[in-house]
Amino acid sequence: MAEMRTAIGLMSGTSMDGIDVALLRTDGRDRVERGPALGLPYEPVFRDRLKTALEDAKGIMARNERPGSLARIETELTLRHARAVETFLNRNNMKAGDIDVIGFHGQTVLHRPDAGLTVQLGDGALLAKETGIAVVHDMRANDMVHGGQGAPLIPVYHAALAAGLPAALRADRAVVFVNIGGISNLTFVGKEGLVIAFDSGPGNTLIDQWVEAHAGIPYDQGGMIASEGRVIEGLARRYLEHPFFSAEKRRSLDRNDFQPPAGNEASLEDGARTLAHVTAAAIFASAAHLPEKPGTYVISGGGRLNRVTMGDLGELARAAEATVVTADEAGFDGDAMEAEAWAYLAVRSLEKLPLTFPGTTGVSTPVTGGILNAPGSGSQAGD
Repeated sequence: MAEMRTAIGLMSGTSMDGIDVALLRTDGRDRVERGPALGLPYEPVFRDRLKTALEDAKGIMARNERPGSLARIETELTLRHARAVETFLNRNNMKAGDIDVIGFHGQTVLHRPDAGLTVQLGDGALLAKETGIAVVHDMRANDMVHGGQGAPLIPVYHAALAAGLPAALRADRAVVFVNIGGISNLTFVGKEGLVIAFDSGPGNTLIDQWVEAHAGIPYDQGGMIASEGRVIEGLARRYLEHPFFSAEKRRSLDRNDFQPPAGNEASLEDGARTLAHVTAAAIFASAAHLPEKPGTYVISGGGRLNRVTMGDLGELARAAEATVVTADEAGFDGDAMEAEAWAYLAVRSLEKLPLTFPGTTGVSTPVTGGILNAPGSGSQAGD
């Protein structure tokens, strides 16, 4: 029987709202014991600087380039993650020696799968030095070396969780896990265990950009703004007729692949309402590419807190004779699932187990990945 390891996962998603920390004990296979989790928001000034970094990143031509402000922000971002680990350990009466490995996602600032280029800010060696814990980072790059899209990486964790779903949700039909972050992605777990995954469309990123530009706030809390508006059908149709949804080949998305509406196309409320609908409808448009109709959709990520998006998901599911539940209703932690996944992936990386598969990223063959940074030593590639 494989060794159980204690891992911390660190996630800073495309919404750039902060750091999620989660603890997991796992063998990197089918044994998963979920622990405590913590979310720590970025201060507004640093979040604004991360947005500036996105602009600086547009000129990157190689994975290790850090033009403009990127090198400085990478160091600051890494130190914030180190402090997040310290805070998490203190709050849970733990010490660095209790943790075998940290899975460090970093902050994605550029993702161009067609060019085989993905860039996540985050210095794994510095994080290992600051925390005194081994760190696995840069887990997407090896997938791209072998022809994959570099995303999504979470499906192998979703597949491990599927076995723990209540029988009423699993029944005899396929299950889909949906994470609504800045970009939405889904993982299909078939009745016989088949796993397929892909990015499913814009998640929170369009709504966040819209309300920040027009209301000066970072996101539409609970869908309050959207609840006051109406769906502008023509605008919604423009998004949903994007070639991404009809293309036979599924591909991963960058936050810049979809842009928010022009300021004169909608009122604040109607824009938010339309984009909330697009978030939901995009998931079902992408689900049309699955080999069988799912019976249950399990929703995690910040988007599950937008009641308007969830309402639209519920209506679309009923029309498809399916059920929608939040990850929390299914017995999981909808805020921590991505961070948990990064802990799980770090353990798989240590065990040289595959992180990605042809059915999840389009990689040519199942591959492992990540770079291991041992405290006080150099880095070594995980293949």
